Amino acid sequence: MTETVARRPLLGYAMVWTAATLFAVNGTVAKVVLASGISSLELTQIRSLGAFAGFALALALVRPRSLRVSLRELPYLAVFGVTGVAFVQWLYFVAIHRLPVGIALLIQYLAPLLVALFARYVLEEPVRRRIWVALALALAGLAVIVQPWGDARALDAIGVAAALGGAAAYALYILMAERGLRRRDPVSLSCYGFLFAAVFWLAVQPLWRFPARRLDDGVSLLGNLASVELPVWLLVVFVVVIGTIVTFGLVVAALGHVSATRVGIVAMLEPVAGALVAWAWLGEALAAAQLAGGAIVLLGIALAQTAR
Repeated sequence: MTETVARRPLLGYAMVWTAATLFAVNGTVAKVVLASGISSLELTQIRSLGAFAGFALALALVRPRSLRVSLRELPYLAVFGVTGVAFVQWLYFVAIHRLPVGIALLIQYLAPLLVALFARYVLEEPVRRRIWVALALALAGLAVIVQPWGDARALDAIGVAAALGGAAAYALYILMAERGLRRRDPVSLSCYGFLFAAVFWLAVQPLWRFPARRLDDGVSLLGNLASVELPVWLLVVFVVVIGTIVTFGLVVAALGHVSATRVGIVAMLEPVAGALVAWAWLGEALAAAQLAGGAIVLLGIALAQTAR
């Protein structure tokens, strides 16, 4: 059982804001890596392995006792690692590879609304009637973004499905992490989450199939930085260290100070920051209707937060 830590909401919010900003930058970096020929599954696999190695090494050097685990914990940690960690990453990479980063993130950030609904109907916490208005707004905004009535220029169906799946996986991740912190500290919880995520992806695709030679290739940074070329391995290191170890660690740590629903809603800074980064870096622009749809989605999510 972890020691009781005094809750400091401002610190928790600062952690989420920092994580959301880094996640936003990481989305564009990951898109560049995917453009090099590394697949979504391969990037997810190396991200999971690298994050586990980083968390495990840090704990082994600083707090080895926190690596102890009971047999009773293993099933929970396994589900957390596979459904909450592995699927969040993979579906996220599939979505940003097939959709503009801003749209992918806006769809994925239906997750806070799902968390609020789970709190009401599963945990039976009181939620005001305005949650239904929030749900209607979010779904209407999503429809404007996806534009299912459009022509051949409509958004990629697989990308949209991946983003929606990522929203569900992210909601599950937040809820399971909040509960997991009752028994573990944030770093060891993240460590075991990435361990089981790595084991899962190793079962799906053995490590010897990973195209290690591609890591030495140079890749253009695309968009407004197309003239700059960096080795793929350097960008992968950024994805693993900054975009995974630091960001996931911050989110899980924040759950010790702020509730799951509030973490999810504050993290909606990510789609806004992600769209800005993609605009400045990749030159990705959203149509006026999609911008309006995004604003409606964010309004629905914000209203859901006030209803909790």
